[in-house]
Amino acid sequence: MIVEALARRRARGVVPFTLMSCDNLQGNGDLSRRVFTAFARLRDPELADWIEANVRFPNSMVDRITPVTTDADRAEIARRFGVRDRWPVVCEPFTQWVLADDFGAGRPSYEKVGVQVVDDVEPYELMKLRLLNASHQAVAYFGHLAGYRLVHEAAGDPLFARFLRQYMDREGTPTLAPVPGVDLDAYKASLLERFANPEVRDTIARLCAESSDRIPKWLLPVVRAQLATGGPIGHAAAVVASWARYAEGVDEQGEPITVVDPLADRLTAAARRQRTEPLAFLADRSIFGDLIDDERFTAAYLGTLDSLHRVGARATLEKLVAG
Repeated sequence: MIVEALARRRARGVVPFTLMSCDNLQGNGDLSRRVFTAFARLRDPELADWIEANVRFPNSMVDRITPVTTDADRAEIARRFGVRDRWPVVCEPFTQWVLADDFGAGRPSYEKVGVQVVDDVEPYELMKLRLLNASHQAVAYFGHLAGYRLVHEAAGDPLFARFLRQYMDREGTPTLAPVPGVDLDAYKASLLERFANPEVRDTIARLCAESSDRIPKWLLPVVRAQLATGGPIGHAAAVVASWARYAEGVDEQGEPITVVDPLADRLTAAARRQRTEPLAFLADRSIFGDLIDDERFTAAYLGTLDSLHRVGARATLEKLVAG
């Protein structure tokens, strides 16, 4: 329908509209440009050329934690508002929307309602991915192994909060470009407050899901950037090791863990070999690339994995934050 609408505007000499993606993907505007232009080219190469030359696809980034909807949420909506909503979206108070100023034929005054309109969205995306999203992974596997099931409980634990802040300060932040208009120290402090908000009731299980898609996008770029500059990678390597331990499918009390991932069978099979083959999990190059070949990374990874097996998640974290 969108390509048809653009085709009609082209045929009638009408200025094209801007295609503004709100999808929660890095470079969402660039991705939209590629897919819509490719679709249009299959239909009419000249139309595709016109779209490439005339249609704007601004990138955007949105940040707001939205936990899984529960029956209790549905019941509260019904009680408070008399509405039977089968899928209400519950969210935290914090909100951030960053939008590239790349529009054709003008745009609404988004600034008036709190949108950050910027020249380049990427620094803000990397800030979110490498601080918020990667920190979610940092709390997830260690948190589950330590017995936590809700994010605010783990994030409210001073040991976990210290580990997260050390990761953000020492490893995540040095890989970021300047982020105009953002006080990174205040942003990192706000992340710890947001994670510890008991009203959000976000689940550890949600953060642990789909890890084979998340870790390579959010955490491994930090590892590679730090390795390239000789920076610290101990906490990030520990997060990967905690995922490997979690993927074994059994927690520290011997209770089963349901690993929710499209590659779950493969991941669990590899993780269950790692007590005799310590690098079995890291050997999957489709996920980790050549990190298995980096001795500094594997040393840090193996140190944490061994500690998780010997003394458990909490004692391992205590050693990490003391280092």
